[in-house]
Amino acid sequence: MKKITLVNIFIRSFFIHVTLNFRRMQNMGFAMSIIPLIGEWNLQESDADELMAKHLQRFNTNPYFAAPVIGAAVRLEEEKRGGASNADAVAIKQSMMGPYAAIGDTFFWGALRPFAAIIAVAVAFTSSLIMAPVAFLLLYTPSQIWIRLKGFLEGYQRGKQGIEFIRMMNLPRTAVRIRFLSLIILSFSSLWLFRDFYQPLINNYEIIFKLIALAVVMLCVLLIKKKVSQFYIVYAAALIFLSISLGVSLA
Repeated sequence: MKKITLVNIFIRSFFIHVTLNFRRMQNMGFAMSIIPLIGEWNLQESDADELMAKHLQRFNTNPYFAAPVIGAAVRLEEEKRGGASNADAVAIKQSMMGPYAAIGDTFFWGALRPFAAIIAVAVAFTSSLIMAPVAFLLLYTPSQIWIRLKGFLEGYQRGKQGIEFIRMMNLPRTAVRIRFLSLIILSFSSLWLFRDFYQPLINNYEIIFKLIALAVVMLCVLLIKKKVSQFYIVYAAALIFLSISLGVSLA
């Protein structure tokens, strides 16, 4: 297959979420991504209709992990067209989209995005508001671009074995570590806020506030060991900080 065709397919994969619908989710975006195959293979109208109809079935996964699935599907369609394999690309799509959705949502939505947001807020407090979104993008964007590109190439080169690339990264374990780091940063940020906005009080009770911050960290660790979702802990911490900020503003 021509490299320009693969580049075209990869670029189109960035827009898979644009036509999200409640009936078949990302199916239109997936079919739109593989349209360049029609021109590459000079398909007749009937064959093109068959290809599009096959890939307009329901499809839904994390948008960053759609590119690896598209790469694998393109590879399998190419092998089937050349008679080298009878593997069903649709079956592979259906088997991969669920695990990829779970891994991608846990890592990106549940760990990396909150972590990047926490760092961005810290940057906004310590330097400037303009640099906060820049810090967020620098932390969040490179990883998802790399997952898209590397996953697409692995999927196209290895077909259904491309899932090994995602498995070797062990993203669920990395997500747990990022969440734990987020909790630590939140705890120290609370101490820093007290030092900045309640300096007279800290002069008298500095040890007490440090012990409180340490107790908060230990409590978060205990809750994690008790299988309490990190989502609840992070959201609870955000709610507490928001309440404190509102209280200070009203006072």
